[in-house]
Amino acid sequence: MALALNKTSLKQCRDQLAMFERYLPSLDLKRQQLIADLQRSKAKLRETEQEIHQLRDSQEGLFSLLGASEQDLSGLVTLRNLSVAEENVLGVRLPVLEEVSFERMQYSMLAKPFWVDFLAESLEELAKVHVRRSIEQSRMEKLAAAVRRITQRVNLFEKVLIPRAKQDIQRIKIHLSDAERAAVVRSKIAKAKQSRGVATTEAA
Repeated sequence: MALALNKTSLKQCRDQLAMFERYLPSLDLKRQQLIADLQRSKAKLRETEQEIHQLRDSQEGLFSLLGASEQDLSGLVTLRNLSVAEENVLGVRLPVLEEVSFERMQYSMLAKPFWVDFLAESLEELAKVHVRRSIEQSRMEKLAAAVRRITQRVNLFEKVLIPRAKQDIQRIKIHLSDAERAAVVRSKIAKAKQSRGVATTEAA
């Protein structure tokens, strides 16, 4: 739509610019806060992944017994309950792990090797950390998407809307100033013509 070069349009552009400039700082602050939350989320995820590696390394000997043993340990540990809630962080809905619990297969202590209990505990612990990592991964992805969206909006305000509004204001002001000057010139010419007309009449 063509820009109307008049005083009404000038007021609209100024009002728009004031609104954009008032809204941008709060939008940018929200972006910075989301970036900080994203960094914390990434750090937490790295810690959890490190915890998984440490658990695997510390229990490597125990887990290797699974392959070497002739015992049927399928279904030794199964997930019983997984409860995930949601929290609202600056308008972003993020998952929160509330509870994770497991069920152990019933077995005779005499019929199974002594290390099965240790194995079950280790599997439960490792599974809990894996679930936690999955939730943290999801949080990080949602925060990253939110940061991308809000960065696009900040850029839209900073690089498009505000410069365009300033440009439009400048165009209208120049046009109105030129029109005002032209009106003054026309007025002077009209007065000069009128003065000449009066002089000619008096001479006659």
